[in-house]
Amino acid sequence: MIRKGNAACVAAISGFLAVPGLAQNAGDATFTRVAYPTDFEKTFRLYDRIDKPDRKIVHYLYINEQALAAVKPGEPFPDGTILVMADRDIALEAGGAPLKGADGRLLPTQRLRAIAVMEKRAGWGETNLFPAEQDNGDWEYASFKPDGAPNPIKLDSCYACHLPQKGLDFTFSGQKIYDLKK
Repeated sequence: MIRKGNAACVAAISGFLAVPGLAQNAGDATFTRVAYPTDFEKTFRLYDRIDKPDRKIVHYLYINEQALAAVKPGEPFPDGTILVMADRDIALEAGGAPLKGADGRLLPTQRLRAIAVMEKRAGWGETNLFPAEQDNGDWEYASFKPDGAPNPIKLDSCYACHLPQKGLDFTFSGQKIYDLKK
């Protein structure tokens, strides 16, 4: 999902959350069939945590258990894969510097700032509205607000940012997921 060097995608998504089964489509926003994965923090597998001191957040990366069970290292992710990136604010000193724990990692707060979701479904790539040069296979993306409402934004930057990651099925964290299966 999100790693160093993809600030445009992260910036476009920062602020996020949708009602299950409700596609985002408002004004200039990009249409998406991705719905908010209810209770993902309880029902999905947390597979990585990425400290982002420059943005004063911590990314928490999740995958749905059904997809994880079907993942085969080195192969494209299975139909039905849902990846979630939940951003939490970090604790700050009075002067605004990030606080760190005894382990040297940033201290996240309970405040959820944003949620980004990418989901893979058979046939979605053939029916999305993007030109071939922005094709991300069968993946679609969505942005959600912490209160559960869709964050209807243009998702062009998500497609563009993930495009160079074709070797990991358009994911930035695919290797971390494959490593769980070893």
